[in-house]
Amino acid sequence: MKLKVYMVLTLSIALFMAACGGKSDADLQKAANDKLTADQITGVTVAVKDGVANLTGEVADVTVKSRAETSIRSVEGIKSVTSAGVTTKPLATPPPVSADRMLEGTINESLRKKGITGVTVAAVNGEVTLTGTVDKAKIPEVMMAANEAKPAKVVNNLNK
Repeated sequence: MKLKVYMVLTLSIALFMAACGGKSDADLQKAANDKLTADQITGVTVAVKDGVANLTGEVADVTVKSRAETSIRSVEGIKSVTSAGVTTKPLATPPPVSADRMLEGTINESLRKKGITGVTVAAVNGEVTLTGTVDKAKIPEVMMAANEAKPAKVVNNLNK
């Protein structure tokens, strides 16, 4: 009987000491925020409840989100990490391709398909200038490829 009482008392003391020795959620939250700062991770905030870290915020990409999760997991006392509240910034929309670049690309692709090399295509305000050296017999094909792209004007400076 004394042995059971002794075991229960010992177990109670051990549990009490473990509970007192653990860090509070506020301490864990501060440690987690300090860790993010030390690891130079920005855009993420941490809230800790019952040892579970909940991450929120907006980051540049998923690699930053992953680094934040890994960083917080390394904090002693954190039981688990959730990051459903972390979003990634949308990617910037690239500017549209200019009409002149489209014209150049269309003509260059047509020339490539015809196997014609040695021609440089430059477009400015819809006017195409062709320069370079090609076989004289190929010049009509080059002109046809340029005109098929429907430019405002074609300037032929080939073989000059």
